[in-house]
Amino acid sequence: MKGRYLRLAASGAALWLTGVTLTGCGAVPGLSGDNEVTLRVVAADYGDNPQNSSAGYWKNLATAFEKDNPGVKVEVSVYSWSEVDAKVADMVKAGKAPDIAQIGAYADYAEAGKLYTADELLSVKTEADFLAPLADAGKVRRVQYGLPFVASTRLLFYNTKLLGDAGIIPKDGSAPWQPKSWADVEAAARKLKAAGVPTPFALPLGREEAQAETMMWMLSGGGGYTDNEEAYAIDSPENVKTFEFLRDRMVGQGLTGPVEPGKLDRQAAFDGFTRGEVGMLNGHPTLLKQAAGKGVKFGMVAMPTADGADHSTMGVADWVMAFKNGHKKEAGKFLDQLYTAKNVTAFTSQYDLLPVTTSGYRAMESANGGPAGQLRTFLTALPSARLYPVGKKSWAQVSEDVKQNIGKAVQPGGQPAKILEQIATSARKADGER
Repeated sequence: MKGRYLRLAASGAALWLTGVTLTGCGAVPGLSGDNEVTLRVVAADYGDNPQNSSAGYWKNLATAFEKDNPGVKVEVSVYSWSEVDAKVADMVKAGKAPDIAQIGAYADYAEAGKLYTADELLSVKTEADFLAPLADAGKVRRVQYGLPFVASTRLLFYNTKLLGDAGIIPKDGSAPWQPKSWADVEAAARKLKAAGVPTPFALPLGREEAQAETMMWMLSGGGGYTDNEEAYAIDSPENVKTFEFLRDRMVGQGLTGPVEPGKLDRQAAFDGFTRGEVGMLNGHPTLLKQAAGKGVKFGMVAMPTADGADHSTMGVADWVMAFKNGHKKEAGKFLDQLYTAKNVTAFTSQYDLLPVTTSGYRAMESANGGPAGQLRTFLTALPSARLYPVGKKSWAQVSEDVKQNIGKAVQPGGQPAKILEQIATSARKADGER
């Protein structure tokens, strides 16, 4: 769910470094009552330009909350995704944790005893509204600390014109492409290469979101980051075979374009797709708007698998958490408002993301046409999607290890078994596994 790296220009009087700090009603420090509570919220920016920054959403939310809750001021600081997790980590380390943080991972803070649990914060109605797979992913030892904020699933996008010109599908668009196996993907990529397409299949294993591309391929190969007992299984035979396929059949045959996969970031791959230079790539919902905005005609299918059989698809969620700062009541009320169907759908609609609540899911499911209609293909995969092992305190470290090293596994002459074993060994050590 990346592609959201926008460094905002600093503005306003109250700034935390490069983050924009917003107060709901413009209250002036020092002029409020002695009993006033200030909720400090840190959030990530999902916009790709200053005009669609998430700051506007949070400002409206804070203003409405302050109006309904006299005596509580909400101060929101919005940071780019490239820095928000580090900002929160620095605040916690300095003993100045925000009351609420909307970031990428929660488990390490939960393990350290710094977070309120969901049932300490939320009304019964709000807590029960989360989609079950997402609520489960927010648990550490069966207790929920992480509150899902927005979600995404992934599909394989393809450029219909490029596939038509290469003879893979009819040029008149009378029939969609329906690949089932990796062999289908490889065959299509070979035809695209022969037709002169610069990047038949984009394989972004660069830092921006290597952990996502890795998981998509692992799952489609029958593996994953963890086994059925939720122990790390990064070096499983299935995963090794997956990366041997990528090394030998995709990269080795020159089907992944001129940029080395380990140096190709997700947004760069998306940009290539919107320029008409990429035939196929795995994408999330935000690519819908980006491609449509450039006039690219495309199709979407479920990620083909190693053998054509059905395997789990990948889901991604970003998280909200509340730190134990003594403002449990106020934070809980704010979160109840955040998760109303109106506010959930306002955010997901703006950024072409998926709702994390049953009420939001039903609202999008019933929508006809427009962005919501296009998102239905992603939405249907969400309830059964498999997420990152975010409940493990080690996940942030493991994700970083994958970003740094997984590209080496697909280089010509690379050693997938060795690379995956090294990542797995570090992961098990960090997680306290034997």
